[in-house]
Amino acid sequence: MTDATRFPDEPTLFEARLKPHRSLSRTGFIAVMAVLGGVSLTVGSIFLMMGAWPIFGFFGLDVLLVYLAFRANFRSARAFEDIHMTPSVLHVRQVSHHGHERENVSNPRWVRMETTRDEDYGMTRLALVSQGVPLVIGAFLAPRQREEVAHGLGAALATAKR
Repeated sequence: MTDATRFPDEPTLFEARLKPHRSLSRTGFIAVMAVLGGVSLTVGSIFLMMGAWPIFGFFGLDVLLVYLAFRANFRSARAFEDIHMTPSVLHVRQVSHHGHERENVSNPRWVRMETTRDEDYGMTRLALVSQGVPLVIGAFLAPRQREEVAHGLGAALATAKR
């Protein structure tokens, strides 16, 4: 059931799906792995012909480790957060890259937004605090994206409190 069907009589003040940014597409991943594999195979073959056969295996190991690192990166990109706010309900659904869900429903009139900033880096933390319990949102976002979410969410919270 979507939030719109749960709260049909109330206007939506804020709605967002936050996802980690990944700049490398599936096609780019295949291209990077093909180039890395080709270079590794070529250089490893040269060492193999020179009689240094253990080095050939290490080149293969490097390609395997890079592949596993990219797979872990793509797996972590499956995490997301859904935020939906109406004048009477703030609903935050956080789904980890493993598929574990955590939902938090609160009254936006009792919620305040806390941010932590670093002079050089920008906004390092964005949290919604309800009854003294902080809920960190957008931890996987870049500081600029966190700023944009904070701006929109802050405006929506101000509207809900009026």
